[in-house]
Amino acid sequence: MFIGHHAAGFVSKRLAPQVSLGTLFFATMFLDLLWPVLLLLDLEHVRIDPGNTAFTPLDFYDYPISHSLLTVLGWSVLIGVAYGVVRKNRRGATIVGAAVLSHWVLDFVTHRPDLPLWPGGPLVGLGLWSSVPGTVIVESLFFLATLALYLRTTVARDRTGSIALWALVIFLVLIFLANLVSPPPPSVNAIAWTALLAWLFVPWAAWIDRHRQARA
Repeated sequence: MFIGHHAAGFVSKRLAPQVSLGTLFFATMFLDLLWPVLLLLDLEHVRIDPGNTAFTPLDFYDYPISHSLLTVLGWSVLIGVAYGVVRKNRRGATIVGAAVLSHWVLDFVTHRPDLPLWPGGPLVGLGLWSSVPGTVIVESLFFLATLALYLRTTVARDRTGSIALWALVIFLVLIFLANLVSPPPPSVNAIAWTALLAWLFVPWAAWIDRHRQARA
């Protein structure tokens, strides 16, 4: 998923209004923030394989550190505990840890069986990506529903709180649509460096959060 992971950030804000949206975006996107770093370090690998699924030309054949269920559980605990120690917020820590795990759950729905349960273990995935219309419908509905929940949870303090949010929403939707029509990437390095740009969504979401507040 793409906008589906950001959608998980919006719904997490509903569950933990005191946690910054930037932190929640970091948590829900963490696996995909880590993955390009591991690609560049040659610790994980991906192939460009047009037709691998209907939705993406990428063959995720080796990513046990970032995307095996066992390691994801470890990342979830680590990041949740770290948040709890820093913020002294047990509920927030639980939601942040669960947000990290949500990434794997959503990937399980979309990926073909390429997600390892543990490094070297069985591969699983329900394969929603085998259908472009199915992927677009499911991911779009999830995104819209969670965005509506976020809007019911928070209200803009000023114009920035509104403009920055809708600019983010429009930008995410445009990237999602571009992925539907773009040609396969030219190289694995191009994939990795482009994927690193997702880190920009974390401070963007934190900026939005500073200009919005919980509804009474």
